[in-house]
Amino acid sequence: MSRVMILILLVFLPLVAESAPGINLVTSAPTADGGQEYTLTIQIVLLMTVLTLLPGALLMMTSLARLLIVFHILRQAMGTHSAPPNQVIIGLAVFLTFFIMAPVFNEVFETAWVPYTNEEITQAVAFERARQPFHEFMLAQTRETDLALFTRLSGRETFESEEQVPFSVLMPAFATSEIKTGFQIGFLLFIPFLIVDLVVASILMSMGMMMLSPMIISLPFKIMLFILVDGWALLMGTLASSFYV
Repeated sequence: MSRVMILILLVFLPLVAESAPGINLVTSAPTADGGQEYTLTIQIVLLMTVLTLLPGALLMMTSLARLLIVFHILRQAMGTHSAPPNQVIIGLAVFLTFFIMAPVFNEVFETAWVPYTNEEITQAVAFERARQPFHEFMLAQTRETDLALFTRLSGRETFESEEQVPFSVLMPAFATSEIKTGFQIGFLLFIPFLIVDLVVASILMSMGMMMLSPMIISLPFKIMLFILVDGWALLMGTLASSFYV
């Protein structure tokens, strides 16, 4: 977790003074009466601002949004309502996100963080190196139509190359594409469970048992179907491979 936070901080950390070897949390100055006046530097204020953006960055710059949408639609399709609970779904999505984003995190760590901590590169160079892997990952998952939409909304007709697409345009385009993809995968997952519900409802109506809720009868069959086909393994593998096709 600490490595992931470091990597995301590198991407979002504003370019502060390069000459400073570190961030001074508190500065002091002598007062007229011989005392000391302590103040927080602007750098720590900026750092705290960046920390508040970490949850949004993890959600909008990684695979987390797509995974959460798919898992919630799957639970709705199965009709289990609270099983698995939200904590399990979120935890599963977060750790699967770490697995999917591992190549990006490792590249940022090796090319940006390690050289920067060894004082081999400046903060500006580290920021650019950390930005590039995320930029490539997000661009690969973004639909051309969504990218064109936000490019047009930004007042630009087009960009000469993909590398020139700024994060201000890429991030909303990536988020829109991820939401679309998540709902598309969720729709495909919903179909077999919907068929089971329709079959059970038709059988109950033909038997004259219209007062009995079809959901009560179809739920164990849907759970059994999902288990027999090894649904969780298939779903995890499909979601992970969908980012690197």
